[in-house]
Amino acid sequence: MATWVPFLFSSLRISVICSALDLDNFHKMRSFVVTMEKFELHILGCGSALPTTRHFSTSQVLNVRDKLFMIDCGEGAQLQFRKARLKFSRLNHIFISHLHGDHCFGLWGLISTLNLLGRTADLHIYSPRGLEKLLLPTLAFFNKQMTYKVLFHEFEVEEPVLIYEDRSLTVTTLPLQHRIPCCGFLFVEKPRPNHIIREMVDFYGVPLYEMNRIKNGADFVTPEGKVVPNGVLTRPAEPPRRYAYCSDTIYLPALTEHLSGVDLLFHEATFGQDNLPRAQETFHTTAAQAAELARMAGAKKLVIGHFSARYEDESVLLKEAAGIFPETVLAKEMLCVPV
Repeated sequence: MATWVPFLFSSLRISVICSALDLDNFHKMRSFVVTMEKFELHILGCGSALPTTRHFSTSQVLNVRDKLFMIDCGEGAQLQFRKARLKFSRLNHIFISHLHGDHCFGLWGLISTLNLLGRTADLHIYSPRGLEKLLLPTLAFFNKQMTYKVLFHEFEVEEPVLIYEDRSLTVTTLPLQHRIPCCGFLFVEKPRPNHIIREMVDFYGVPLYEMNRIKNGADFVTPEGKVVPNGVLTRPAEPPRRYAYCSDTIYLPALTEHLSGVDLLFHEATFGQDNLPRAQETFHTTAAQAAELARMAGAKKLVIGHFSARYEDESVLLKEAAGIFPETVLAKEMLCVPV
């Protein structure tokens, strides 16, 4: 007679019908259930310098375990932020790749709106040198009574620099070549502790104060002196995820050493190969070049964006890139891509 066996795994309750329950089958069934914490990319805008009715200027938000990190803040970013139903209260860090208007003109309005909403938490802005000098006079003029602090973290772009770190994530700059100082960003999730197998720690009577050690790989020694291997008590955590954002840049094959094996790569594809001379002249990349970079780096997925206004149908750019790197996605506003 079938028996309902309810169990709790990573905050998901599942009921399994089984006729004869044994430990091996129980753990096999558990392996089908994986709860991945959020690590997803929201595209707010994917246009380039010239405004169009098809696209907003460049801006993205990376959601890492419900902490929001904005990457570039082109004009209209705060409107798109609302459309994506993201929460301003969870946005504390903004990363600006370079000081061209289509990547930072949205900052003034966003900062002002957060002030009107009565924000009190600090807002951290990371950028190449020059943004603080540019922003402060207008902030002083339009927001004479700020309810929160805007903290600037400026850096050089010639070499990779670790610019942000918390318990779950690091952010490192990626040197790019554009007409002004410019960089990309590499977001790397830190390794997570192993998952406790609740039934096994209960079976061996592992005390609560030992749990952190067990999660971090330690074996357990019972009061009788028996060593219980960590592999019996835990299941390995999912591999850390990595997202790379490559903003405006000329084609740089040397980037592959920093991008090797990334789970998701965003790379600008302003032009197609039909406009290669124009791409070289303006220090931009073609869709084919972005795809070749993803292929050489062994990326798992590529998102292309920052489209020139001359392309009314960007599917030609997708076709060009997918011919080299099939796992290519065309950026579009409100697209959400899990990493």
